[in-house]
Amino acid sequence: MDRFHQIAVYVAVAEEESFAAGARRLGMSPPAVTRAVAALEESLGVKLLNRTTRFVRPTDAGQRYLDDARQILVKVQEADEAAAGINADPRGHLTVTAPVLFGKIFVMPHIVEFLQRYPAVDVSAMFLDRVVNMMEEGVDVGVRIGALPDSSMRALRVGQVRRVLCASPDYLAQHGIPQTPDNLKQHHIVAAAGVSPSVEWKFGDSDHAAAIRIKPRLTVTSNDGAIAAVLKGAGITRLLSYQVARELEQGTLKTVLSEYESAPLPIHIVHREGRDGSAKVRSFVDFMAQALRAHSALR
Repeated sequence: MDRFHQIAVYVAVAEEESFAAGARRLGMSPPAVTRAVAALEESLGVKLLNRTTRFVRPTDAGQRYLDDARQILVKVQEADEAAAGINADPRGHLTVTAPVLFGKIFVMPHIVEFLQRYPAVDVSAMFLDRVVNMMEEGVDVGVRIGALPDSSMRALRVGQVRRVLCASPDYLAQHGIPQTPDNLKQHHIVAAAGVSPSVEWKFGDSDHAAAIRIKPRLTVTSNDGAIAAVLKGAGITRLLSYQVARELEQGTLKTVLSEYESAPLPIHIVHREGRDGSAKVRSFVDFMAQALRAHSALR
């Protein structure tokens, strides 16, 4: 049996965590899928999958093989595109990730534009407030806010955002405007778990940073929830500038302690492929970079 075929079958089964689901994804019969995986394990002399009546999961060796196998499939697809002379014509499936609110405000509108421009491409958008392991989760392109860890990913800087403290004009008129970070201890604090998971807020640059420990009066698990609360006068919250750009422009929220802000956080588009990568990734990265750099809220 062809080794490449076996690898493709194994990846489908491992990602779907089911022989039946892997068979449906590939348009094959379940027995044929079972035989392909068994033949691959026999030729390698390694057990790749743990099988129970309820699920199928990769073994430790199977997970390492899965990571390598995914890269092989990507490289084969790129080689096919280049050989067929379609590298200038984006096509195929693209998986993109970004933080939830950032994805909703900035990424999704441009995904729609990209799909309209390139009808041979389809996109899966994963908007999550956690760092996605792009290799393990099969993600092609990600938008990251903040310093990037050292990795094999390629990164393109497209903007920056600030951490801002803000409250409604009514709250500030009633409770006063804090003049120093230490004054926050006398105010009602709304903590958004997505941005402020702890009660310690840091101010200033790393060389002259100050940390203030605060007890929130209200803690919410979403940035949208924190915005809704402070708009109603619940207190002061700390968010990223793009998340409240509209409210600040409309005057429904006001920033405080701006002179104590930390250095801006960079925004990068990250991807796994180089300059000679697939047309769909290169085209999307170029398209999204140009679009995000045009937003005044990200400068």
